[in-house]
Amino acid sequence: MPSPPAHEAFEAPEQRVRAAWLYYAEGMTQAQIARQMRLSRVKVIHLLAAARDAGLVSIRVNAKGLAQLDLERQLVERFSLHAAIVVPAPSRESDVARVVGHAAGVFLGEQLRDGMSIGIGWGETLHQGLKAIGEREVGGLSVVSLLGGITHSRTVNPATVARRLADAFRADCYQVTAPLVVADPGLAEALWNEPGLRDLRARARRVDLVLASVGDLSARATLLREGLLSRSDAAALRAAGAVGDVLCHFLDAQGHVVDHSANRRMIAVSLEDVRRVPRIVLASGGRRKVAALLAALRALPTQVLITDECAARGLLATESSGA
Repeated sequence: MPSPPAHEAFEAPEQRVRAAWLYYAEGMTQAQIARQMRLSRVKVIHLLAAARDAGLVSIRVNAKGLAQLDLERQLVERFSLHAAIVVPAPSRESDVARVVGHAAGVFLGEQLRDGMSIGIGWGETLHQGLKAIGEREVGGLSVVSLLGGITHSRTVNPATVARRLADAFRADCYQVTAPLVVADPGLAEALWNEPGLRDLRARARRVDLVLASVGDLSARATLLREGLLSRSDAAALRAAGAVGDVLCHFLDAQGHVVDHSANRRMIAVSLEDVRRVPRIVLASGGRRKVAALLAALRALPTQVLITDECAARGLLATESSGA
């Protein structure tokens, strides 16, 4: 029997790894890879994109432009931050979560030390950030999810974000074993009185670092996309003054939790508990998140902000205008 052609000799995962190695490690061009692997150049492009999306490749650009550095300096001064990380704004708004998430993943990976405890939120940005985290063992690390779970999701689930982060570093994982959204505020209160969830809330108060993203109230918000918040609730929240949420607590422009039943039906560690954490990191970007980001910065004593150029300029312009 004749040997199979080279392009049939590898399964898709192996093809991705091989193409990525040739491109990034050996510096071959896409055309050279196509010839060596006996594939079309279009197929090579698809393999390289799949390798990046699967987290097989971690790309880090150390150089920053003067504009980014200036934005970081202004954000630190304006919002009394310890540090700001500003990434270039992507050409498509739909790519913001990916590029900001990548920066958040790299940052988190650099912060981890033996014995640390990390509180983690959820959302597309943090989901994308998992792809930028290289796996390694961190002794005595624990990961605490700050939100309840959801019964159905396509990609983003608070439980999944926490579990995958813990797996990457061989860490213990503590989950909120309750739904993210319940039908009645009384039920939410009763669930928090359960011994297991009481213990988790106490553990969340003691974490060393919290990494959270923010959401807006547009149709593209994760809560609406996943059907966890109805359009009527979103409209009512906007009418009550809400501009977005952090850790599923809906805030007005000044960073105050709005008076709406949706805030009492979310199973999420309270902002009062989060404020006790010594290091709070917010990671979100994009033009549509500016108001929500500003509200979150006013609500939480944030030490580090990770965002893109577009949101950074919007935050500085909005804060300068006194809005």
